[in-house]
Amino acid sequence: MARTTSLSPYLADTRRLADVIAAIQVMGTYKFYWQDFAGWAERISGDAQVAAYWRNIFEDHPEFFRLDGDRQGAALVWRRQYPKRFHVDEERRLSVAECLALTEAEMERVSREPLSANDIRALIDTAVGLHSRALDQQKERRWWLPLVTAVAALLGAVLGAWLKGR
Repeated sequence: MARTTSLSPYLADTRRLADVIAAIQVMGTYKFYWQDFAGWAERISGDAQVAAYWRNIFEDHPEFFRLDGDRQGAALVWRRQYPKRFHVDEERRLSVAECLALTEAEMERVSREPLSANDIRALIDTAVGLHSRALDQQKERRWWLPLVTAVAALLGAVLGAWLKGR
C-alpha cells in the first residue's frame, strides 16, 4: 500500500524527480517490462542493494508504476498496456499465431514492447509537470507567512513603544 503524507512525493527528496525520470527511461526501454525490485535497482542505479529505495519510488508514484499482484516487482503502467508479444532476442513484435506456436520456455523470451522515444518524452514531461505543480502548491500553502511576519513586527513595535512609554 502506498504511503500517505501531506507532502507531495515529488517534494519528499531533492533527488525524487531525477529518480522518477531515470526509472521511466530504464523501465520504458529495457527488453523486459517487469523486474523484481533488486533487478530494477541494479538496472537503474547499478546497485541491487538499494531495492527497498526503488520499491518506495514505485509505490509513491502510481501515476507511472505498478507493483505486481504479489508485490515483488514493478512495471511501467504504460508499458503494461501493450500485448505480451515482443520477442526480446529478435527485437520484433510477434503475431498472435507466432505467439501461440511458441513453447512455454520460448515464451519466457517474450515481453511487452518497449516504449518509443516520444512515449518516454511524454512521461518525462508529465513527471516534470507534476513536480512543478507540487512546488507551486507548496508555495501557495505559505501565503500567510509574510502576513504573520508583518503582524508580528507591528505588534513588536507597538509593544516596544508601549514599554518605552511606561
